[in-house]
Amino acid sequence: MSDTEKKIADTQGQYLQAVSQGQRLTDAEWRNCRIVLTTERIVLIGDSKRQIALAEIDRLADRFDVNQQSAGVSEYAGFHVDDDVILVSASNHAAFETDLYRAALDGAVVLAQHPALKGGVVQDAEWTKGRLKVSDETVRLALADGQAVDVDRADIGGLSVEEKQVSGEERTVIQVEHSENDISVETHLAGEEFQATVLRTMLEDSAEQNRADLDLSATEKRVIMALHSGVSPFDIPNFVGIDVEKTEAIFDRLVELDAISVLRERTEVALTTKGRRVAGDRMGEQ
Repeated sequence: MSDTEKKIADTQGQYLQAVSQGQRLTDAEWRNCRIVLTTERIVLIGDSKRQIALAEIDRLADRFDVNQQSAGVSEYAGFHVDDDVILVSASNHAAFETDLYRAALDGAVVLAQHPALKGGVVQDAEWTKGRLKVSDETVRLALADGQAVDVDRADIGGLSVEEKQVSGEERTVIQVEHSENDISVETHLAGEEFQATVLRTMLEDSAEQNRADLDLSATEKRVIMALHSGVSPFDIPNFVGIDVEKTEAIFDRLVELDAISVLRERTEVALTTKGRRVAGDRMGEQ
């Protein structure tokens, strides 16, 4: 281990070689191992020792069911390295995934545009450098201009990925929607290929967990859209064309569905992650 390499985690688990040199191994079996994670590699120690350099990982995947053995394990990470795919499942897999994100991203310098959108309105923010810090709850971005941007992983309402020209290079740009001071904002992030791969996987996982699957009426969706566009809760009856009693009933239902949260008792509300997700989907339909 080099002087700069640091151990992040040391735990028990298992691994399975799903693909070797481009060939799917349908008879592959799980092998028990010790998993050592550092800032530079994953070491799998069992009957033999295997190492996966973090910088050589082409893609991360949460599923790659090559056979019934792999399909029978509920949680694992799939590491695509050149023509190989190795599946790794830790005893506490959620903790291992967060440790993996930390190992790959803590201290990494990326390019950021914040806020790229605010309240649905395009901003004129320039691309600037930022340093990442990952925890169980948040992704913190310390920008070169002194700003500290916290993206709550439980607050991600939407995510999209595009290839764009950034600082004269074609890069993968991750566009993540979250909230800042109760206002919907969109932050754009771009980095080196490996960093972008890990960051995208982590944020997609968070966004998937936050997806709203709500059965809303047309009027309820109009209320969501009105709140999303900045209409005061007090003005909802006139704006949507419903009486105060119906508005209160809709607010109560949306609170129960966790689409809005109550800021002041009964009357002042703000969209939650699920509510912003409904608004984003609704805007996409128009």
